[in-house]
Amino acid sequence: MFVAASTDCFPELSLEDAIGRLIDLEYTAVEIAVSEYGNQIRPSQVLEDLDKAIFLCRDTHRLTPAAYSVEIAPGDDYFRQWAACCKLAKASKVVAICIRAGELGTPFNAEIERLREMVRIASHEGVVVGLKTETGHVTQDPATAMSLCDNVKGLGITLDPSHFIFGPHKGSYDQLFKNVVHVHLRDTSKDKLQVRVGQGEVEYGRLVTQLAAVNYNRALSVNMISIPDVEQRAEMRKMRLLLESLL
Repeated sequence: MFVAASTDCFPELSLEDAIGRLIDLEYTAVEIAVSEYGNQIRPSQVLEDLDKAIFLCRDTHRLTPAAYSVEIAPGDDYFRQWAACCKLAKASKVVAICIRAGELGTPFNAEIERLREMVRIASHEGVVVGLKTETGHVTQDPATAMSLCDNVKGLGITLDPSHFIFGPHKGSYDQLFKNVVHVHLRDTSKDKLQVRVGQGEVEYGRLVTQLAAVNYNRALSVNMISIPDVEQRAEMRKMRLLLESLL
């Protein structure tokens, strides 16, 4: 295992500036956010000019690309954009792509069909798909997340334990560990999705032990938003040092 951080931690910055900020904070690996709703790089841009996207995502200076987090807007080009993002991952030697599950209320069979097609496309490029566990989405319930993996061969989980501390399905999510292909981390309390590092209830040591037990050897990716009146850089640095001390 190794520590990484997402460019999504700095959504207001360009991709180049977000990477520069992570270098300043002494991270060595990066998860690149590819979102149609963000400021950094968009799936539509990847489809429009794949070579340029590959250049941008390889130009990470001292950071090693560890994963992509992809969010595509609904539309006719949905699967074409997804295929382009998978080609981007392959070209930059990244194995794992994190995607969001359907929102609560999404028909189960429709979600299965979408995920099967995404996994089929990704498998052609040697890419693994990790479905994020997230409050407000069908994966907020560990049992449903597990059922999706059971019904979509090759689908993995991007484990975000915060949503099982803060969300409506508080409690054990041990059944998910065997399917984990990526991890998102921040500190969390029962009342807030993100709190200052050290003030939450995420058991990082136990988490690392459980991941090691299933031979997980990929990134522990810091995915933190800014908190009002709290210095984001200091929190990012504390989280890096905390995680590195456990490895």
